[in-house]
Amino acid sequence: MLKKETSKATKPKTVKAEASPKQESKLQELQTTRERKTIIMQGNEAVAYGALDAGVNFFAGYPITPSTEVAEILAAELPKRGGVFIQMEDEIASICAITGASLAGAKSLTATSGPGFSLMQEGIGFAKITETPCVVVNVQRLGPSTGMPTSPAQGDIMQAKWGSHGDSPAIVLYPDSVKESYELTIRAVNLAEKYRTCVILLMDEVIGHMRESVRLPDLANVRVINRIKPTVPPHWYKHYDENQKYLSPLASYGEGYRFHVTGLTHDAHGFPTNKSGEAGEMMERLRKKISYNIRDLVQIESHEMDDARIAIFAAGITARAAKAAIAMASHEGIKVGLLRPLTIWPFPDDAVRKMLRDVEIVIVPELNQGQLIHEIRRLTKDKSDSDVLAIQRVNGQLITPNDILRKIKEVS
Repeated sequence: MLKKETSKATKPKTVKAEASPKQESKLQELQTTRERKTIIMQGNEAVAYGALDAGVNFFAGYPITPSTEVAEILAAELPKRGGVFIQMEDEIASICAITGASLAGAKSLTATSGPGFSLMQEGIGFAKITETPCVVVNVQRLGPSTGMPTSPAQGDIMQAKWGSHGDSPAIVLYPDSVKESYELTIRAVNLAEKYRTCVILLMDEVIGHMRESVRLPDLANVRVINRIKPTVPPHWYKHYDENQKYLSPLASYGEGYRFHVTGLTHDAHGFPTNKSGEAGEMMERLRKKISYNIRDLVQIESHEMDDARIAIFAAGITARAAKAAIAMASHEGIKVGLLRPLTIWPFPDDAVRKMLRDVEIVIVPELNQGQLIHEIRRLTKDKSDSDVLAIQRVNGQLITPNDILRKIKEVS
């Protein structure tokens, strides 16, 4: 079952950049007249329209395969809605631009692939330490370096968590379909705004470029979360205020609130500090905003797990192959189920421990040389290495249902 969002959201609405009355009128017309019908949509296209429906009004990016369609669509659509699109000189400038735009009050997003994602890591760390909402979409391809730009891989899973230096807890979402690309883009924007952090949407090249029949929801049914705005007088405002849920108001530049932004360790007002107590409080806040809200953040799908003797743990496009393999195995009387994380970080530790407790064998297929399997072995220490089996591929080809079915039959 999918774990539903439990966070409280504001009334759905689209946030606009500074726009003329004529532009605002045009935006309202687009919102009320856009027909929601079943269409054939590409994954990257779904990301772009998910961003728009979540209220994203600023995009800065550098074109890179296989994510370029996200930028192309937003380049055409954002100006119609009073938003801003900027093609930057590189990915370092892109992450800096969306962070700056967010500090000025925009909902901001960029899209890239592996090489660009590597360049963004310091900027992602800056967004996290300054607690600035933004979203980075990484449509993965085979690497390292330039690799195979048009071929699928899942090699950035660990980088999405550990890529930025220092301790910087991550929120990373991972869809397995075109419609889910739309839904999780909205969720990524919502979580970024709510928890004041940089959220990453991991995609597979195949998901980004495949086309599926999709019916997007009416805009009235799209849940949009906007950042909490301060209600105190400007002289009382603390840019990094402490509270029990680690959710703090965020003023924007130009609203009359005085605050400082720096990548150095800082105090509650944002000014640099070398005091160990204040540095410790800052680091704890970054950690606890994730660890104290696990139930809100984690989503995991359980498929045919009720009486499964063998479990498959897979994400993204590989999970789709796993579902097909499970259907074939069931025709032969083999009890197999699937666990699929929609939230890859923070890792769904409790759910995985509970759901894998009673199975005998766990198979972990992934398009890398072993990243998810280490997390599964960490959580299933009662099982031997021969009970946690890998299927790994890094040659630009997908893991097929038959590949997984063969492994199932080997252990059944």
